[in-house]
Amino acid sequence: MSADAEADTKGQIPTNLRLLLIFEEVARSGVPVTGATLAETLNLPKPTVYRLLTTAEEEGFLQRDVDGKSFGPGRRLRHLAGNTLSSQRMRTERLIVMKALAEEVGETCNLAAPGRFGMVYLDRVETHWPLRIQLRIGSHVPFHCTASGKMYLSSLRTEKLDRLLSWMEFEKHTPKTITDKNLLREELATTRARGYSTDNEELLEGMAAIAVPLKDSEGRLLTTLSIHAPVQRLSFDNLVSVLPALREAASKIEELALN
Repeated sequence: MSADAEADTKGQIPTNLRLLLIFEEVARSGVPVTGATLAETLNLPKPTVYRLLTTAEEEGFLQRDVDGKSFGPGRRLRHLAGNTLSSQRMRTERLIVMKALAEEVGETCNLAAPGRFGMVYLDRVETHWPLRIQLRIGSHVPFHCTASGKMYLSSLRTEKLDRLLSWMEFEKHTPKTITDKNLLREELATTRARGYSTDNEELLEGMAAIAVPLKDSEGRLLTTLSIHAPVQRLSFDNLVSVLPALREAASKIEELALN
């Protein structure tokens, strides 16, 4: 018996479950995880874990972090998570909640998740008004100048936020777009303290938005729920008036995701 095969007998987890449990642990950790940590947490032999990590990286399910040793979710695993969130039964119930919210506040509501280069719209319910922004499901919007993006950035740990801000391009979309990192950090600190984020005509002139987080059972951000509206119908100063309805809808969608 080879050393690797002998080591495999140490783990009691069935072979066909090992990679799934690695994916689960990487997603649960919320930060890049080393092979050694995974081996210890899952009680699996290190050679087995490293072999599975290499395969998962080659296939795009995991990606190596900048330290060269840790692994986080890759493109295919992120797509899998997004597709899971959009499964038909859950999506039907979620859309019912979102439709009720849109009707109550009279404006479009959106569900978005962080992608690699910006926020990705998973679902939306349009307002009946003729004046509205057209962003299809699957559309990407920047992190730094959207309510959903700033909500996500505010949830990050300091070291991850620092790393992401150092990579980001701060494109100026309107005169009000925040392109200074220090000013954005102040905005994110305010967002973190009050529990909601705003977009004051920062992505599109004449359009404002407000967003709240949807969290998992461990209190980590999964997605964001937002309302956006033309400022001539709902001014930026009056956005907070929809916050109670927005938070109530977010709470209902969180329950759907956790049950």
